[in-house]
Amino acid sequence: MQDQKQFIDIDGSYGSGGGQIIRTAVGLSAVTGKPCRIFNIRGGRSEPGLKAQHLKGIEAAARLCNARVNGASIGSREVGFMPGKTEAQHLDIDVGTAGSVTLVLQALMIPASRMEKPVEFRIAGGTHVAWSPTTGYFRHVFCECMKLMGLRISSETLRYGYYPKGGGMVKVMVEPCQRLKPVQIEERGGHAVTEAWSNASMELAKAGVGERQIEGAKAAIPINKANMKYVPSASPGSSITIASGFGNCFLGASALGERGKPAEKVGEEAALELRKVLESNATADNHMADQLIPFMALAAGKSSFIAPFLTEHAKSNIWVTEKFLDARFGVEEISGGVRIACG
Repeated sequence: MQDQKQFIDIDGSYGSGGGQIIRTAVGLSAVTGKPCRIFNIRGGRSEPGLKAQHLKGIEAAARLCNARVNGASIGSREVGFMPGKTEAQHLDIDVGTAGSVTLVLQALMIPASRMEKPVEFRIAGGTHVAWSPTTGYFRHVFCECMKLMGLRISSETLRYGYYPKGGGMVKVMVEPCQRLKPVQIEERGGHAVTEAWSNASMELAKAGVGERQIEGAKAAIPINKANMKYVPSASPGSSITIASGFGNCFLGASALGERGKPAEKVGEEAALELRKVLESNATADNHMADQLIPFMALAAGKSSFIAPFLTEHAKSNIWVTEKFLDARFGVEEISGGVRIACG
């Protein structure tokens, strides 16, 4: 057991006080080799402590870096994470029911970026569920943004998993780079394309849900290319992801179908969210902004981008990242957004 004084202490109730702090902390612990202790886990929430989804993220990160973990159980309010050497080249992970596969990926992508060899993940669970990025957003926004930093990630949704049964699966391949490239993205560059990806379970085909989601999106913003598919799934459901590609950046948004919500409204919801970002001077949407922070700190040099505004998730990620790494962040309000810089 390592000396307790060597542990980096992370107050899990800080800022947004949610699972984001846990995922970033264990990811950075794994990549830096620095042990951490997360206490007051989700202390400000109505049901504090680890939920199943958070536990799966910790377990997956531990498998990736051969970590020893104390206190990893449902309801636990304190976890000790003691990383070893990152060795795993293939991991099969079952989040369970509709637990989000992309939230587990958030914990894994940080250490995977610095692996010595390529790594493959197959993660079963929810691919299009509430309060988390869709696998479409992960592929068409997150992976494209990481490519700008020299990290190549390929992603494929093998099965679609909607709430409540989930049962989906995503395959992700990461080709690590020895050192991430810094990015200074304060201008978007020329607009290349705005593309939409609409999906729905087979039983919703007769009602034309997939097509109607695209129609709703097109009524709110111009879309250059639209993709639509009906898929087998354990639960009925639908989703749409929209992304705008520019010369220097990628901006995206997504929305989920709900019982009683017209499909057109689902498409409109995603499009209006993206339109707000496009009307700002942002070079990263708010979902991408908080995810970029640990990678900026791991890059060799100065990085910066513009977000629409500073979210609680971004504040929390900056706070956690600075606990593990020497990089320091600066946040400055500017016309049409907020500039986040590191270096």
